[in-house]
Amino acid sequence: MNRRKELVEQYKEMKTEGGVYKFENKLNGKVFIAGTNNFKSINGKRMTLDMGGHMNRALQEEWTRYGGDSFTIEVLEILERKDSVYFDMKKELKKLEDKWLDKLQPFGDRGYNGPAPEAKEQQ
Repeated sequence: MNRRKELVEQYKEMKTEGGVYKFENKLNGKVFIAGTNNFKSINGKRMTLDMGGHMNRALQEEWTRYGGDSFTIEVLEILERKDSVYFDMKKELKKLEDKWLDKLQPFGDRGYNGPAPEAKEQQ
């Protein structure tokens, strides 16, 4: 039982790395931008796509049509975590994701993300 407890403690102490990543369709250049607090979860996203259950319908349709080998996965930026009680990881991750959404504009024919924030405000 002590070994199990030791392994649980080691797991809790493991540092996770998060940030912003993209899936890019090599055939048409469309991209999907997302943030995660743990890059290890990207494998789960890929499995969800392989099983046909991803929440982004446009990305899922093209993943199913062209296959996973037609996509690349790339980490765009790693979130720098601060050792401060004022550091809000969720808020900082959202800012980082917004930065990349603004930079790459993966909307409409350019990507799989929803409409640009400006378009939502005008509606």
